[in-house]
Amino acid sequence: MAAVYPAATPVIDRSHEPLACRYSRIRETSVSICSPLEIEDYVVQSMPDASPAKWHLAHTSWFFEQFLLRPLLPGYQPFQAGFEVLFNSYYQAVGPMHLRPERGLLTRPTVKEVLAYRQHIDEHMLKLLDSRSDDDDQFEPLVTLGMNHEQQHQELMFTDIKHLLSKNPLLPAYTRKPQPATEVRTSEPLQFLTFEGGIREIGATGKHFCFDNETPRHRTLVEPYALGDRLMTNGEYLEFIRDGGYRRAEFWLSDGWSTVTQESWTRPFYWTPSLDAEFTLRGLQPLDAAAPVHHLSYYEADAFARWANARLPTEAEWELAAESLPVRGNLLKSDMLKPLPAGDQPGLKQMFGDVWEWTASPYVAYPGYRPVKGALGEYNGKFMCSQLVLRGGSCVTPADHVRATYRNFFYPQARWQFMGVRLARDL
Repeated sequence: MAAVYPAATPVIDRSHEPLACRYSRIRETSVSICSPLEIEDYVVQSMPDASPAKWHLAHTSWFFEQFLLRPLLPGYQPFQAGFEVLFNSYYQAVGPMHLRPERGLLTRPTVKEVLAYRQHIDEHMLKLLDSRSDDDDQFEPLVTLGMNHEQQHQELMFTDIKHLLSKNPLLPAYTRKPQPATEVRTSEPLQFLTFEGGIREIGATGKHFCFDNETPRHRTLVEPYALGDRLMTNGEYLEFIRDGGYRRAEFWLSDGWSTVTQESWTRPFYWTPSLDAEFTLRGLQPLDAAAPVHHLSYYEADAFARWANARLPTEAEWELAAESLPVRGNLLKSDMLKPLPAGDQPGLKQMFGDVWEWTASPYVAYPGYRPVKGALGEYNGKFMCSQLVLRGGSCVTPADHVRATYRNFFYPQARWQFMGVRLARDL
């Protein structure tokens, strides 16, 4: 049955937005994400991989204080002693940090104090932004890194809040705001689109902002391949389950099968045992068979692909298919807060937004990669082990944060992010 959904949200061109305006906009977005929360929701940590909303608000402020205000604003006085430890995430070069699994034990500072901390940082950051020259070619990239760092945490705030609320037997909704509705969409039968192989280039050119793990641009050999024209759906994944997918070891990697048996997985993360409903940011809702399946681990995505006589794409295949496409889709701006059916437009669909797409590529350095010097060199490089790359963004990714070269990465057993499947095949 067709459902009603909004049209794909176009990305607003912010290339000429003043740096201070963009800074303020992004900082305000983080606070607005928390506006539906009750005060108790800010503090609790539902698992070691997730962080309380209060911690996200403070850590993103810590980032600007640590890497911009302390070294660059003359006479700057930190907001409060001890915050440099409480809200350091993983920067060993900066100093000690509070244990990640114990962030939910921090009843103090209070939410009120953390919001005051944010205001303190914003007041001083705007002073710093006003004092710097427009032609400072080192300052603006550092501010832009801080803003993109905050946008990463905005997505984590949504997924961590969703996980937290899902642990409540009442299954409370994050928001009761009505869902936007402007367009009817279904998912048409899957088609595979073919792409030429050859020696090709991938990676960021360096002309615009990117994270260091997107560089350097380099050559890679790609064999001819085919890519599914849309994401795989809940209905298609339900067929995998009903065919014994979680009980048949032949579809699973060894580590995946061990995880399935140890964790007693039988369905996607937020599906109900009856397989007809799922927990969403708007509470428990009927399962939409035409919408992309999501909250899958790499192991589940890979097993489904094998069951479907296909495979997961490599990150090079994904990037080459996406590089000429506009960044357009069901991203945070749409306010749907969940993945949507693909619709019937021709060509590749859902390459940006809806769900992060697992690739078969390990998260490793590109040839010639060098992390930046200093503490910021810990941002990406030290995580290049035992994780897999995802591409494309999700329904809670800010639209001006993602691009074709963007490399997200998670451990293969992770499920609480908006992660899904696009199939690929050899030609």
